[in-house]
Amino acid sequence: MILAIETSCDDTCAAVVELSGRRALSNVVHTQTEHARYGGVVPEVASRAHLERLDGVIHSSLAAADVDLHDVTRVAVTTRPGLIGALLVGVAAAKGLAYARRLPLVPVNHLEGHVAAAYLAEPDLEPPFVALIASGGHTALYSVTEDRMSLLGETLDDAAGEALDKGARMLGLGFPGGPALQKAGQTGDPNRHDFPVGLKDKSNLDFSFSGLKTSLLYRLKAMDEAEVREELPHLAASYEAAVVEALTRKLLRAADLEDAPALVVVGGVAANARLRHGLDEVRGKSGVRLVVPPPSLCTDNAAMIGAAATRTPEVPYPGYLSLNARSV
Repeated sequence: MILAIETSCDDTCAAVVELSGRRALSNVVHTQTEHARYGGVVPEVASRAHLERLDGVIHSSLAAADVDLHDVTRVAVTTRPGLIGALLVGVAAAKGLAYARRLPLVPVNHLEGHVAAAYLAEPDLEPPFVALIASGGHTALYSVTEDRMSLLGETLDDAAGEALDKGARMLGLGFPGGPALQKAGQTGDPNRHDFPVGLKDKSNLDFSFSGLKTSLLYRLKAMDEAEVREELPHLAASYEAAVVEALTRKLLRAADLEDAPALVVVGGVAANARLRHGLDEVRGKSGVRLVVPPPSLCTDNAAMIGAAATRTPEVPYPGYLSLNARSV
């Protein structure tokens, strides 16, 4: 078994994954709520919360899988990218567990973890494929082969999740912004307000969401409080729809340019209901296999880290004692 740990941001996670990397026996996630009062994740608060809760989350993951540490044959942990203090908590715990039992340790890239979530969702999936990672910190397209991930295009400014959070903040919807925006826009008309789609007509595979945020800002400045309250569902739905169009447009373009046999969409934004509906249209237009993990595997979790560990070189005991975390 693989014991996997993920602490790159504000979710404290541990999971037990089979050595095949295609099945998780447990996947425990503790989402920190302390950050809501600040309107965003505070790195120091996140680090302290990981330190307080990680032991309990690891014990819960072992219990849920009905195994103990004697059944674990390797330990996997996210080492980059992320909040450096938060990462260090997970890396220190993983080192201690692996060293105590003389096990190998697998340092995992968080982005590769997101892509590996697709293997848990559909165990028969094999490279090559094109992957879209859309989260609060990253938005990029990759060509995935058996031995590497090659960048095809990325955001030039904000990530998609960051754009959703900032849009929600401008609309007074609180934090976390993505779910709040989705809820507010459920009854809205996504065509009511014409927001710009960044790099819409460019032939590249890059993204941009700065113009979208600016457009919402000026739209709100032109409205009084009563108008904003009345239009809130439509503003939220239209803003969300512009983000979805930017993502699906470039995904379709990548599928065409790469002649990809399969498309994978992962990351926290992939849990968004409007995006998942838009991806149904992508499935029809592209004519290729589309893999979108369930929401529980889209947001940060440790099962995806365990799945990625099967495709990542392990560091034998005790060579990982000098291993460090990296923010990028």
